[in-house]
Amino acid sequence: MNDRRRWQALGVGLVAAFMTLLDISIVNVALPSLERALQADSSDLQWVLSGYALSFGLVLVPAGRYGDVRGRRGAFVFGIALFTLTSALAGLAQSPGWLIAARLLQGAAAGVVNPQVTGLIQQLFAGPERARPFGWLGATIGISTAIGPLLGGLLIAAGGPEHGWRWVFFVNVPVGIVAVLLGWRLLPGRVTPRGSQRRFDPVGVLLLGIGVTLVLLPLVQREQWHGATKWLLVPAGMATLAGFVGWERRYARHGPPLFDVRLFGIRSYGLGSTIALLYFGGFTAIFFIFTLYLQNGRGYSALVAGAAITPFALGSAVASAVGGRVVNRYGRPLVATGLVVVVSGLGLAALAIELVPHAPVPWVTALPLLVAGIGSGLVIAPNQTLTLSEVPVPQAGSGAGMLQTGQRIGSAAGIAVVGAVFFTALGDGADAWSRAFERSLLTSAAIITLALVAAGVDIVRNHRGRPHERGRPVDH
Repeated sequence: MNDRRRWQALGVGLVAAFMTLLDISIVNVALPSLERALQADSSDLQWVLSGYALSFGLVLVPAGRYGDVRGRRGAFVFGIALFTLTSALAGLAQSPGWLIAARLLQGAAAGVVNPQVTGLIQQLFAGPERARPFGWLGATIGISTAIGPLLGGLLIAAGGPEHGWRWVFFVNVPVGIVAVLLGWRLLPGRVTPRGSQRRFDPVGVLLLGIGVTLVLLPLVQREQWHGATKWLLVPAGMATLAGFVGWERRYARHGPPLFDVRLFGIRSYGLGSTIALLYFGGFTAIFFIFTLYLQNGRGYSALVAGAAITPFALGSAVASAVGGRVVNRYGRPLVATGLVVVVSGLGLAALAIELVPHAPVPWVTALPLLVAGIGSGLVIAPNQTLTLSEVPVPQAGSGAGMLQTGQRIGSAAGIAVVGAVFFTALGDGADAWSRAFERSLLTSAAIITLALVAAGVDIVRNHRGRPHERGRPVDH
């Protein structure tokens, strides 16, 4: 495949990744109008949000493995076609149950698509040249997460308060149709011979699915399931995941497993996955609490609430592109620097709210969020490049799927923890909304600091003379 064709294929993949990741955050600002239009209750709204994330996380690893074995083009095109269809069904929803079912299928389709994009980068690019496409993918992740509320606000404003929420889903349809056509034309087909590696490890699929579900359910249903009993599902899920690891070790003796757990023994992959899990635990929660604070606490419109996050998106986009270019030169210290900048930006945002509590929030938080966004861009893309640098190409899809599964679990856990801090602080009397927002920002910063500690440990170990291949893959 020539160089131009490679970048065209990457462009299609990035558009698909943007579209599927955007749907994690774009729906937040549509909830009030959706609630009125469909007469949905709080449990329905929670499932509209969390159902997508849950089914997304469940299929990432199996879909990644399927792409590794049977070819990424077919999996990509199927996933985008299903995503497009279910987006249309969501926009046409006439009841909460209809919308929830469409969102569950839409999330599963997104889970099919995303590991194919990362695996495609591993397949089409080699060695240090992977840094640049991973930089663009990091920018895509950062922008899609941060700009979702703004785009949602624009669509609702254009479509009107009654039907604007439907356009949040309909906007995917024309883009999805084009992505299906271009994906089939531009993406490379099967790379493994027909008949090879046909075994697909159904027990591993079942164990991983049950484990992830048990861990995620109490997190995504934290507001609807009252009492402490629900948290017993988390250790049950961890035990099931431990069983999954044991099964995969055993299965690997007889054939290719669903996920080769020996990848966690590769230092770059194990450490990078830990950093990603912790970072997404703090990073994703920021937009959840900021939207609540602006709309419910300070009375801003959905459009203004979305626009207030734009500085973060812009900073993340620029820094991701830069970070992708220089990660091979600086390695893990670049990620650590980005984490320091993110924590500093969040601390400055909390300080700004404290010092000028009655000033327009979008203005006083613009510069701190820009700083945090720049830091984020130096974390996501470089960390992804380093994490996957030594993953063999035949395992690129499943390796990327497991990495993203950790990110989804981290996001759900972070929103649960930061959300608990936020809602608890709302009972603290005068100016409770601002206090809740400040404490939540500091909690997010504390979670991200844990990722910084993990990166620091790696840097110290490197400094003491342990070798570390920065950005150089080992392809098998």
